[in-house]
Amino acid sequence: MARIGFVGLGNMGAPMARNLARAGHEVAVFDLSVEAMGRVEEARRATSAADAAQGAGFVITMLPAGKHVREAWLGEGGMAAAAEPDAVLLDCSTIDVGTARGVAEACGRAFLDAPVSGGVMGAEAGTLTFMVGGPAEAFRRAEPVLGAMGRSVVHCGGAGAGQAAKACNNMLLAISMIGTCEAFVLAERLGLSHEALFEVASKSSGQCWSLTTYCPVPGPVPGSPANRDYRPGFAAALMVKDVGLSQQAASEAGLETPMGARALDLYRRFVEAGGGETDFSGIIRMLRGEGAAPTS
Repeated sequence: MARIGFVGLGNMGAPMARNLARAGHEVAVFDLSVEAMGRVEEARRATSAADAAQGAGFVITMLPAGKHVREAWLGEGGMAAAAEPDAVLLDCSTIDVGTARGVAEACGRAFLDAPVSGGVMGAEAGTLTFMVGGPAEAFRRAEPVLGAMGRSVVHCGGAGAGQAAKACNNMLLAISMIGTCEAFVLAERLGLSHEALFEVASKSSGQCWSLTTYCPVPGPVPGSPANRDYRPGFAAALMVKDVGLSQQAASEAGLETPMGARALDLYRRFVEAGGGETDFSGIIRMLRGEGAAPTS
């Protein structure tokens, strides 16, 4: 079992750290919020991010944005300097590719960018997908640790490749969810039941994850957020962040992604209308013309 330092105990980080501790690892946690540290009773409460990193074989961050990641690793009292020379450093945040590569280079040691897919439910269940960029040897060492938090761990390439994969995946997810929602709204207008459309599309060329796993209408997939008034799940505000990162990456690559750009525009409108804390599948409300806010 490994000694692990874990920094960032938000809605995703706290259950991820709990799963590491429950798998038998010795975990030290830190968050600026004392209340957040209380969510991981199985772990030692560190007094600072540097304290969490000291003596650990693996040091993990799960933070809101690139600026927080850079400061945590490279700022005054940063974890890169505090960590053991042979420790594997991992960032599981979702940030821009440029910052991920810059931090990895500045750390000058084994550093992996390992963003996740699966949302809060996946974090709690330990079924996340990790998209990992960085040195192959560091990946091999970290794979069992990541496996304690997820079901699928994929090495995507060198530094920044994990963030690149996440940006592409979530752009595709946003597009496919909007398309799935539009299909159900059209079916409603044409007098076709949700069950009938699901039965046809789930067994034919319209099949996709947004339909069969995360169906945006209640009934056909009992576990989807549509059955609990679109409580997240994966909040629409986070989808705006992720698709925004995909558009930043596309711009830096000199590429137009018109469907991605349109998806970002629609999700921004949904968030601005009050749907930011609603599950991203709740955009079907706006597409129906019902407004964005949950009904309860």
